[in-house]
Amino acid sequence: MVFEYILKQHGLDPASDLSINQNIDFGSTAAAFSEGEADYTVEFEPGATSLESEGKGYVVASLGKDSGYVPYTAYSAKQSFIEEHPDVIQSFTNALQKGMDFVQTHTPGEIAEVIEPQFPETDLDTITTIVTRYYEQNTWKADLIFQEESFELLQDILEEAGELKKRAPYEDIVTTEFAEKAVK
Repeated sequence: MVFEYILKQHGLDPASDLSINQNIDFGSTAAAFSEGEADYTVEFEPGATSLESEGKGYVVASLGKDSGYVPYTAYSAKQSFIEEHPDVIQSFTNALQKGMDFVQTHTPGEIAEVIEPQFPETDLDTITTIVTRYYEQNTWKADLIFQEESFELLQDILEEAGELKKRAPYEDIVTTEFAEKAVK
């Protein structure tokens, strides 16, 4: 959806200006690209960097950079849980913000070393390359505050893809108080 949204923002119609093959299992797209099934592929990491390191492709653009801050990860809780356990929500948010602070104050190499155990199938050099790319693209926000602009962008993308029938009011479903406290 993000890819098609970006194409449309650049005046391309995904339905008529190009052919997008969505029949390939997501885990097989890099292999299909490598075998000549397409001129371009959309890959998450470490797939994109693996294609580069194997000499089978090049990263030519970043959907994350070109789309703006789309909230790929968001945490949800029932209002009743938030009201009954604000300390749990705040502690969780504080821990996440601590991670964000670490990313903002350390080099890509230091970040890669810390996260390496989470990616046992990927070597440290590849992780460092990926983190460096994300770092240089300013992929990670400095805080966890879910801005209304990002929420509206997400809804724009979902709406254009035909997946959103009715927009939700930001103030009715987004709570930023915990993220605001965590950043202080």
